[in-house]
Amino acid sequence: MANVPNDQEVLGGIREELAAIKVPGAEEAAPESTWNDLDVDSLDLAELSQIIEDEFGVQLKGDDVGKIKTVGDAVDLVVSRA
Repeated sequence: MANVPNDQEVLGGIREELAAIKVPGAEEAAPESTWNDLDVDSLDLAELSQIIEDEFGVQLKGDDVGKIKTVGDAVDLVVSRA
C-alpha cells in the first residue's frame, strides 16, 4: 500500500514549492490563504499544479486547477487523490 501523505505533509510540500517559485509569504501560507493573498498569478498556479502532480504523484484533471482557490483546496485535492 502506498504511503498517503497527511494534510500537514502536503501543506509543508506546497509551502516549499511556493517558496521555490519565489512566492512572497510562502512559508507562512495557511490553508485559508487564497492565491490572491499570496500574489500567485495564473502562470505560478500552472507551475504549482505541475509540481503537485510530480511531487505527490497525483493526476489533476483540466478543471481541477480552476477549482483550487486556496492552499487548503490544494491540500484537500492532493490528499483525496493520493
